[in-house]
Amino acid sequence: MVFPKLEIQNLVQIFGKNEILHGLNFTVNDGEFLSILGPSGCGKTTILRILIGLLLPTAGRVIKDGKDITSLPASKRNMGIVFQNYALFQNMTVLGNIEYALKFNKEFKSKSRLIACDIIEQVGLTEHINRKPYKLSGGQQQRVAIARTLALNPEIILFDEPMSALDVATRLSLRDELKNIQKKFNSTMIYITHDQEEAFALSDRIMVMDNGTIQQLDTPEKIISYPANSYIREFVINNLKIKINSLKKYIEPGIL
Repeated sequence: MVFPKLEIQNLVQIFGKNEILHGLNFTVNDGEFLSILGPSGCGKTTILRILIGLLLPTAGRVIKDGKDITSLPASKRNMGIVFQNYALFQNMTVLGNIEYALKFNKEFKSKSRLIACDIIEQVGLTEHINRKPYKLSGGQQQRVAIARTLALNPEIILFDEPMSALDVATRLSLRDELKNIQKKFNSTMIYITHDQEEAFALSDRIMVMDNGTIQQLDTPEKIISYPANSYIREFVINNLKIKINSLKKYIEPGIL
């Protein structure tokens, strides 16, 4: 029997008197790039914290490869996470940051230097291997954070709005790199974002959230062609149209 990589069943999260997630059900396929798209406060990061094992849900289950991991600690889930703020050690070099993560894993400890150097080469950071993070650009620091996560060979990588602090040109470049990394490593990726354009550029499927509920989960093409409701039309499609129309007056006919 073939199971999805992740299956989330009836997920509920309550903080005090506030119900943040309202019985969510969705799956993530092996090797898929799934974006969770929604405005601030819609429950995106709460989902991520539950998936990675930093938060126990009030109700519901997280199933990975057919096995219930809801109560499993983060260290036993074989998932990695890339944060918005990079979370790098500023007193360590690129090599040191990546190797440090490996030294705490028995499986990788003995060959940590070899693995770190190989990952650094694969993500195109070899020329920066001995530099410290404060000497790198924001995009380069984020690549180090991604490389550090990849070095542990996780089955699933979670991204918590990793590009929101970067300038536009760097974000566009890093998008292409992310897709190339996904193909090269055949990783399953779950990407948290509030940016419609980013979600549509990267994703195999997009899960659009609002107030702790899933409004639509589908491919980018189907969301555009068959919006599930008025919220999807306004938050997703209309916002994309505004971005496109704001540039049209500057583009001469025939340039694009």
